[in-house]
Amino acid sequence: MPTYMVQAAYTSTAWSKLVQRPENRLEAMRPVIEKLGGILHAWYYCWGDYDVVMFFDVPDNVNAAAVSMAVAAGGAVKEIKTTPLMQPDEGFDAMLLAQGAGYRPPGG
Repeated sequence: MPTYMVQAAYTSTAWSKLVQRPENRLEAMRPVIEKLGGILHAWYYCWGDYDVVMFFDVPDNVNAAAVSMAVAAGGAVKEIKTTPLMQPDEGFDAMLLAQGAGYRPPGG
């Protein structure tokens, strides 16, 4: 199954609710991922542009988009970014395919 990374930034309202009544959001997300046929591997809090990062597998891009859409529709995040991840061997295979693709840069 493909692996995806979601980065999300909470709204100030969501942070206020979490501070007033802390809850384990990993356990809130696990059934969502599982309902979409996937496995939630990891959940981390972070700081910077995003407040949370999670890694999960789901069967395809449609299911990954559904995860992001469900989270965004909940209204607790102000920013969400979903990134498909590739295993190292997949990256190597992509390099081999790119090598023979015949792309010509502008002016080349």
